[in-house]
Amino acid sequence: MTRILHNILRKLIGDEAGATAIEYGLIAALVSVAAIAALSAMGDSLTEIFGVVETELGNAATSASGG
Repeated sequence: MTRILHNILRKLIGDEAGATAIEYGLIAALVSVAAIAALSAMGDSLTEIFGVVETELGNAATSASGG
């Protein structure tokens, strides 16, 4: 019985599939945090750019309509 338990414990300790899954999970979490941070930082710039585009299109529409 002790030999069987010893073999089971050896297999569990030697099994790295769980550790690999945890590593992939941590990498995915890190990439997600980095993407959220980058998009948040870029969000203000995009808002400003679209504001300029909106203003320019509004000015062009006013000029085209003869106003």
